[in-house]
Amino acid sequence: MRAQLAGAVDRPGVVVAAVDMGYGHLRAAHALASALHQEVVEVDREPFASPAESRLWQHLRRAYTVLSRASQAPLVGGPLGRLLDGITQIPHLYPYRDLSSPTLAVEILHWLIQRGLGHNLVRHLKRSGDCLLTTFFAPALAAAAAGVPRVVCVVTDSDVNRVWAPRQPRGTPIEYCVPSERALRRLRAYGVPGSLIHVTGFPLPLELTGGEDGGEQQRRLAARLVRLDPAGAFREQYREELAHVLGRLPEAEEGRPPLLTFAVGGAGAQARIARSIIPSVASSIREARLRLALVAGVRADLAEQFQSWVAAAGLQGDRDVEILFAPSLPAYFEAFNRLLERTDILWTKPSELTFFGAAGLALIFAPPVGAHERFNRRWAIQRGAGLKQYSPSTAGQWLGEWLQEGILAGAAWSAYRRLPHRGTTNILEVLRRVRLRA
Repeated sequence: MRAQLAGAVDRPGVVVAAVDMGYGHLRAAHALASALHQEVVEVDREPFASPAESRLWQHLRRAYTVLSRASQAPLVGGPLGRLLDGITQIPHLYPYRDLSSPTLAVEILHWLIQRGLGHNLVRHLKRSGDCLLTTFFAPALAAAAAGVPRVVCVVTDSDVNRVWAPRQPRGTPIEYCVPSERALRRLRAYGVPGSLIHVTGFPLPLELTGGEDGGEQQRRLAARLVRLDPAGAFREQYREELAHVLGRLPEAEEGRPPLLTFAVGGAGAQARIARSIIPSVASSIREARLRLALVAGVRADLAEQFQSWVAAAGLQGDRDVEILFAPSLPAYFEAFNRLLERTDILWTKPSELTFFGAAGLALIFAPPVGAHERFNRRWAIQRGAGLKQYSPSTAGQWLGEWLQEGILAGAAWSAYRRLPHRGTTNILEVLRRVRLRA
């Protein structure tokens, strides 16, 4: 076991840990691990989890996946959606008040930690002296409860459930990196000292944010705004501001169709939406007014389903339609990041991908799955960065109107200007300070 654990983290000093409970936690961890030039440790799997612990995580993961998919199904979706909302419930923040009392979920997690949840991870951290950088609450809470002194927990939603904070939050050593001011206020209401909460933004892949000066990101955005504004409505209205920030926009992009990327979550809860989108936008694709990418992640069955719907719409072999499938999560995350460099419109449920709008993408939101996603959607829409979807079966019509009126160009511009896009750099700075702490 000791040899396995030593080999699982090939760069001593930091353990970048995640739990496979949805793409959000893993995607954030992979961005941070890539910036640190090391691998992600999935602590819900052996050797960092005991066989019994690994089985527990597997049962939880399967239950969440089944519930997420079923909540989007006809007939049973309503009551199951309400059940999922109840599990992920986040209380009203206003009026400001003390929300630090432990909930049932907090007590259950505390009970599991007392009985060994995270034991192997804690043993490794204590033996090695490594700092823990995690994108899921359970490893952070287990490490803190065991007296591990250097723990950084990255919050992956704009608002969070009470389970993210310790049972007794006042004396916690955990330093939290949060993507929004609301998440900061929420953790303070849960009793976490404000000095331990840092508003950093979400950890986006560095290749999407264009380096320290953001030059490459701005070049991509300039081209994107031309594609998203075929009639020039947005560019005419914001001519001076665009010129001041981006300079001259590339004329070569005039007339090029924008790329719409439809991405479902890891559970595939909303894959059926694509079945309506594809025939609705088929004529726009044939007439070179739109390009389409469908993201299946690591699910081969979903990629096959997408392919059959593309064929049924008469678009099989069309060069302006692509399906992204990868055999592993690291390969998928890398391929997805490359796809987003070319993407103009990202249609997704308001998961962690909400924060990817900061790369200068226009966001279209499918219905949220869980209370945290409702807050993500509201957070982005309040900043002008996203729009709720209309009926997918008429997408070709309302997308065409949004393009002609410059609405999607405006969303992309607001996303770039108003969503935080230096999360990875900021989190690594917090990590550096924590690692230097005695």
